[in-house]
Amino acid sequence: MSAAPTNTPKYNPERLMTLILAPVVSEKSTYLGDARNQVILRVVNDATKPEIKAAVEWLFKVKVKDVSVLNVHGKEKRFGRTVGRQRGWKKAYVSLKPGQEINFAQEA
Repeated sequence: MSAAPTNTPKYNPERLMTLILAPVVSEKSTYLGDARNQVILRVVNDATKPEIKAAVEWLFKVKVKDVSVLNVHGKEKRFGRTVGRQRGWKKAYVSLKPGQEINFAQEA
């Protein structure tokens, strides 16, 4: 039996390109970026931790130490008597290895 080539990606590259939607820019995210070398990203709802890690390493050419995910529930909003709910989304806290950095201003 022949072994699979070693350069074959574990995940589909098209899937990896669609996982990350946007960086989350807030006071907390900039604090975590400076203090803990973390990046906060908005990702698709069905993304898993290994997929997020592979996508960040593949797209930004950095080494990822750890990934934590958080499901953000949509807020309830009112428009007159009508009550609705915003869509929920998933947030990923990506810890980078020491010496690694993602600069979104230069990537575009």
